[in-house]
This record gives sequence, C-alpha cells and structure tokens, in this order.
Amino acid sequence: MAPSHCPAKDDPHSEWPRFCPAVGPAYLYTVLFGLTFLTHFVQAITYRKGYCWVITMGAIWQTAAYIFRVLSIQHITNETFYILWFVLILLAPLWTNAFVYMVLGRMVYNYTSTAKILGVKAWRCTLIFVLLDILAFILQLTGAVMASGDDLTNAQIMRGLHIYMGGVGIQQFFILCFLFLAFRFQQRMKRDTPMASMHQPLALLYTIYAVLFLITVRIIFRLIEYAKGYETGIPTHEAYQYVFDSTAMLIALALLNVVHPGRIMPGKEADFPSRKQRKAAGKEHLWGRAGEQGGEGGMTYESSTSGQVQEVAEIKV
Repeated sequence: MAPSHCPAKDDPHSEWPRFCPAVGPAYLYTVLFGLTFLTHFVQAITYRKGYCWVITMGAIWQTAAYIFRVLSIQHITNETFYILWFVLILLAPLWTNAFVYMVLGRMVYNYTSTAKILGVKAWRCTLIFVLLDILAFILQLTGAVMASGDDLTNAQIMRGLHIYMGGVGIQQFFILCFLFLAFRFQQRMKRDTPMASMHQPLALLYTIYAVLFLITVRIIFRLIEYAKGYETGIPTHEAYQYVFDSTAMLIALALLNVVHPGRIMPGKEADFPSRKQRKAAGKEHLWGRAGEQGGEGGMTYESSTSGQVQEVAEIKV
C-alpha cells in the first residue's frame, strides 16, 4: 500500500507526474538488467564479435535507466536524474532492435547460397535497416527530450510526445518490413541449408521473432500510454511500465544471452567479408556460406581480378 505521505507525489517541486514511485522494484530491475549487461559483455569478448557490442550497449542503457530512476526517486526535485531516466528508458530498446537487424543479415550470409534476400546482399540489407533504426532513434530522442524539460506547457509536452510516437510508429513499420524479409529468408534457408544443420539457425531465427514480438508489445504500450499525454493515467501507474516495457525488454535481452549468435555463428569466417574483399571479388563472385563452392571451414569466393580462392575472415559491424 502506498504511504499516506509521498514526497514524489506531494512536493510541488517534484519531477514525478502525480504518483508515488516505489524504489524497491527500481533496485530489482537495476540488478536484473545489470546481470544481462555483464553476460552480454562477457559473451562479446568470448565470441569476439564486434557487432555484439550493440546489444551490450542496449543492456547498459537499460541498466543506466534504472540507476537514474533510483536516483530520481531519492532526489525527487533533481531534473537531470529524471530526464536521464526518462530518455534512456524510451531509447534503450532501439539498440536491441538494431542488433536483431545485424544478426539476421549475418544469418543470410551464413545460411544461404547467394548471401542475398530479395536480390539484396546481406551486408547491404543490414546497413539499410540499421540506418532506418538510427532515423527512428533520432526522432524518438528529439521527442523524448522535448517532452521531458522543466516548466513546459501541456502543448509543448504533447508536441514532444507526438514526435516520439511518430518515431515509435515508423520503428514498428520498419519491423514489419523486416519480418517479411525474415520469413523469406526462412524459406530460402530451408532450401539451401541441410536439415541436419538447421537446428541452431532455426533456434536463433525463432529467438529473433520472439525479440521482435516483445519490442512490438512495448511499442503498442508506448503508443497507448502517450496517446493523450499524461492524462491517460497509464504514466501514473508504474506497474504498466514494468510489465509491458521493462519486463519485455529484460526477456528479450535474456533470450539473446541464451541463444547467442556468436555461439551459433562462431569464428571469423562467419563474419561479413570486408569492403575491400567484396570489391576485389566483384558482385558475381561472392556467395553465401551455404553455397556449393564454399568450403567446410568457411565460405570462399573467387576473385574476379586474380582468379585465386580467398577466405573471408574479417569482422564487420
């Protein structure tokens, strides 16, 4: 039961929007997100995958968000702590989203014969979706900052929230487009990859689907939450925040700990060829690692300029 007197709710100078936040759950989620961060940190080093620092960054942003939530609850009039909590919790999932885009691109490279999906090379497809995720990030950051300042009118807050919601909406649109590509990749993988080798890549692909579902749940929650600004009542009931945002993102991070792409696609040969290697080989001589001309130890390709067989071995983000 909430205490009869709550400084966060009763103090006219409080940064919190008319409710009494509990510090206990904030401590708990700080620890839980901290554990996922440490696990991702160790896994990124263990598997030596440069792109895995993206999910590590997502985990540390989630952890930092709850550190600042705790500090904001303890220092209710501190605007900086509240803004940092508010902005970080809204933006952290975009790192997880970007990581999923990177993982699927590498799966296309490793488990198809052409390294293409709908005629687009895996590394180019990854780049496109990461850039789209950055666009959504910029929009959401702009809106979150505009809505979290001090002494704002309701019109100013709503303008910031509408910009944030626009960024969230296009993020979901990009996810739907990406899911279409993922389904097409799944069909292609079943044709190009031997059944005996399908168990692990399918587990990773289903994990990607689960993570995108959790991100979608969170997006729908945020759109409903801020549809009418703070007047919906949802922002003043923190249980919704914990269930539909933080728990969803915690499960997503934990799933990627358990089914880690670095374990399923190990070694340098599983990484994208460098731009220099792609240029040297030419478009017609680059194959996916499931191609008939790829060696068992890793994909190979024939250089269009020298005719020599070279091994792809460079980590690219």
